[in-house]
Amino acid sequence: MAGTSLFSWNVNGLRAVLRKGELAKFVANYQPGVLLLQEVKISEKSLLELDLAEFSEYEMFWSCAKKPGYAGTAVWVRRGVEAKLMNDLNKDNLVDGYGDLLEEGRICVVELPEYFVVSVYVPNAKEDLSRLEIRQRWDEYLTGVVVELQRSKPVVMGGDFNVAHEPIDLARPGPNVGKHGYTDEERRGFSALLDRAGLVDSFRLLHPDTVKYSWWSHWGNARANNVGWRIDYVLVSEVLRERIGAAEIYPDVFGSDHCPVGIELN
Repeated sequence: MAGTSLFSWNVNGLRAVLRKGELAKFVANYQPGVLLLQEVKISEKSLLELDLAEFSEYEMFWSCAKKPGYAGTAVWVRRGVEAKLMNDLNKDNLVDGYGDLLEEGRICVVELPEYFVVSVYVPNAKEDLSRLEIRQRWDEYLTGVVVELQRSKPVVMGGDFNVAHEPIDLARPGPNVGKHGYTDEERRGFSALLDRAGLVDSFRLLHPDTVKYSWWSHWGNARANNVGWRIDYVLVSEVLRERIGAAEIYPDVFGSDHCPVGIELN
């Protein structure tokens, strides 16, 4: 493949961002070669009823949650590039009182000629940390999936990882220590994913000291005041490090409580 622009966006409901016209505007302005989506909240049945004709330049791959209106991920690839959905991912026992993580559409893997692209929506540990234990197991599972994929070719993975990795990645680190999204366990899990799977945080690689966020609470006018968190990442296999031509966060793109993040791969 030639140079590719790859974007990842937690749209927090595909229908809503379509209705607002924000997804169409974003695609027209940035022309993604590959678009990774999270929290599409579309069932397999609903996909048949969805009008996506204005995005006909993309071949679309979906991983839908069995629970209606919940989670779900997708990978859109501009037509003309050979792409194949990977259905034979490793399985594991990832069930807790809320359900089965592997039935929540949290990962969508598509094979491209030079690498795999992965759209991922990591489970939220929840405010009372009631899902922290299984989230830790998910981190181990995801690391195993990436390691296995890399036996064949490199990986480019984007999505909502539901963790601010370092103090620079959230506006108010002090008051949030030990809270969901900034517990030691979640931060260690993200570090382990990078280290054990040999992945690079593309934005932090190119912008080691830049303060920029990808998610804002609905409360307290957080987005207008830029009191946010960087919890959306594009991670690439170490062997692709030198091919990262740009990595950016797009806070001026609206339509969700998250904004897109993206890279250029040379």
